[in-house]
Amino acid sequence: MAKKDPMDMPVEERLKTLFQLQTTLSGIDEKRALRGELPLEVQDLEDEIEGLTTRMDKINADIAEFEQAVTLKKGEIETAKASVERYKAQLNDVKNNREYDTLSKEIEYQTLEIELCNKKIKEAAARIEEKKQELAQNQEIIDDRRQDLDIKKGELDEIMEETRAEEEKLKAKVKDLEAKIEPRLLTSFKRIRKNARNGLGIVYVQRDACGGCFNKIPPQRQLDIKMHKKVIVCEYCGRILIDPELAGVKIDKITGQEEKKTRKRSIRRTVKKADPEIDAPEVPEAED
Repeated sequence: MAKKDPMDMPVEERLKTLFQLQTTLSGIDEKRALRGELPLEVQDLEDEIEGLTTRMDKINADIAEFEQAVTLKKGEIETAKASVERYKAQLNDVKNNREYDTLSKEIEYQTLEIELCNKKIKEAAARIEEKKQELAQNQEIIDDRRQDLDIKKGELDEIMEETRAEEEKLKAKVKDLEAKIEPRLLTSFKRIRKNARNGLGIVYVQRDACGGCFNKIPPQRQLDIKMHKKVIVCEYCGRILIDPELAGVKIDKITGQEEKKTRKRSIRRTVKKADPEIDAPEVPEAED
């Protein structure tokens, strides 16, 4: 049997299929709502752990940089010490005061360089110690966050396991319904649904008003909706409007709201036994 082209489907059938799609998607939304804030909490914890891990990588890079600077300064100290020893040896062979002064200044300069390098090494060592403490603190935070993440993921997986089968059935139904809807209409519906706060892209008329934004609908527009001749959207919120009867919803004529099935309660009535002296009807006396 050839598959029916969605473009050839009457507007009435399009609207009914679209409302069925909305009902199915709302069912999926309800299943996901059972998860509450858990998905967001899990995502936040994962992002925080990722941020802390990146920070730890930066701290480790800083420590390596300080350690490299210490190694460099130690090398400069060794070079300066060698220069001092060489200049001191040359002092024994000076020929005049000018050479002596020059060598003395070089020795003094190299000695100051050694002191400066030692100072830099101490500062770097202090910074390395600070970074290591910061690293340990970050590691503790990460460990705590990972424990929280494992708990939250466990709770989320448990909820998802309970609703997975039903959600998969609903998803399969969504896929089947989407194949029956004209692509352009389906795209418009998805865009409307995405922008709607409650995820409703198509709503039925309630008490002469839009079921999404509850703004009044003019009588002529209501008549057009009941005619099912074209797709009509709310001029206020942009949602697609459908006649309640077409949507399969029964509306109470008095309240104008959807009728809800209620269980009838059986009422037992107790019949009191009549008192002959009180409840007996009066019998007229016979006339002579």
